[in-house]
Amino acid sequence: MCGIVGIVGQYPVNQSIYDALTVLQHRGQDAAGMVTLHDGRMFMRKANGLVRDVFHTRHMHRLSGNVGIGHVRYPTAGCSSSAEAQPFYVNSPFGIALAHNGNLTNAANLKQELYKTDRRHINTSSDSEILLNVFAHELQKNSTLKPTPADIFEAGRQVYKRCFGGYAAVALILGVGMVCFRDASGIRPLVIGKRETELGMEYMAASESVALDALGYELIRDVAPGEVIFVDFEGNLHSQVCAENPQLSPCIFEHVYLARPDSMIDNVSVYKARLRMGEKLAEKILREWSDHDIDVVIPIPDTSTTSAMQLAHGLNLKMRHGFVKNRYIGRTFIMPGQQMRKKSVRRKLNAIELEFKGKNVLLVDDSIVRGTTSKQIVEMAREAGANKVYFASAAPPVRYPNVYGIDMPAAQELVAHDRSIEEIQELIGTDKLIYQDLDDLIESVQEGNADISRFDTSVFTGEYITGDVDENYLTNLEQLRNDLAKSSEGGIEDVDMVMDIHNEGNG
Repeated sequence: MCGIVGIVGQYPVNQSIYDALTVLQHRGQDAAGMVTLHDGRMFMRKANGLVRDVFHTRHMHRLSGNVGIGHVRYPTAGCSSSAEAQPFYVNSPFGIALAHNGNLTNAANLKQELYKTDRRHINTSSDSEILLNVFAHELQKNSTLKPTPADIFEAGRQVYKRCFGGYAAVALILGVGMVCFRDASGIRPLVIGKRETELGMEYMAASESVALDALGYELIRDVAPGEVIFVDFEGNLHSQVCAENPQLSPCIFEHVYLARPDSMIDNVSVYKARLRMGEKLAEKILREWSDHDIDVVIPIPDTSTTSAMQLAHGLNLKMRHGFVKNRYIGRTFIMPGQQMRKKSVRRKLNAIELEFKGKNVLLVDDSIVRGTTSKQIVEMAREAGANKVYFASAAPPVRYPNVYGIDMPAAQELVAHDRSIEEIQELIGTDKLIYQDLDDLIESVQEGNADISRFDTSVFTGEYITGDVDENYLTNLEQLRNDLAKSSEGGIEDVDMVMDIHNEGNG
């Protein structure tokens, strides 16, 4: 889960990209980066940290130009402090910078192909660098001095033939334009928008529509699965579906947890989808536990609040904000090590005793991943004086790792893996545990767009829609994602540089 943005504008874009990355900060808090293009040169700044910490005034002054891309990152494998902040850059052909959200499931094979066949060197363990080099190689094979839209689309066709998994990307090609594309299953989100100015039309691509809203862009639509969109520096938009047999299969976990509630993803309101999740949970409780003794519904802030509100309404109960959140602590399930996650929960949340004392409370969360956070929150509720503590999850049990760009841990770290509901209930210490049914979750999201015939629900079912994930792959993934690897030392120097490549007509 990362956040990407790209703008072809009529005015300097450094502040706009900064603002968009701030809006997308929830998608990645490990590192941030930006590349802008002006007068035949690319300007880059990237480093570990939040957007506000990476970009200072001196950096913003250097990031000149009316065209640029940006990225906020959290790691999907290996060490969280690494040399893998994005965007990445290659100088051949033309000079290309790329920012990527997702994960290539055949990255290891591609890396070998790039070295043995394409004669390209990969300098990091990031599959984003692999994706960039595949695109660059395919563009170099057929294009002339200045690639045409047909050249761009042909390169895209070859990328889809070679690169499997879930991914969305934005790229800048020096002297040519901005390219954005989305995997053939549409697993990772990507939208395109426009804004009319006195000097002409501006275009923006982003992971979520909320970034367009913040900058005053009109949402045109989602990028289709397998589609390549090319915006040249004259402000012309070209698009073509380049993948064979694309089928929209978006990641349903975006609606559960990842996306902001004010976003639209594949023409579905995240907010309304979460409301419907709450309705479905209320119906399940009334159906299976009609004689419940719940006094109050308390959401675990923030992503569960919408579902909890509708759940309480469905049960004719009051919802109370029993936890106060420290908003300067990052998302815990994506933090690098287990010890850091354990320490951060108490720092992140504080219980209001008045809302718990002597009551039977139903805590509502968007999902339960490792279970360590849930266990501590249950303990906090009891310490605040709750009589009984029940727990509801707006998502079904998360039993399998994600391979398409969300850093859910190895299967053995998932509390629901190979465990019954009763065993999970005992582990997290709650008096009763209620999970959303998968069919109800699917219906909650699908109601917003009936044209979506299937979703990626692999974290709940273990069925990976790309069809190329087996036990060997998952075993290797587990080795990369274990907490020991993530807690290893290491870091990156800030990258603040200029790629001095002169070219005409580069925006």
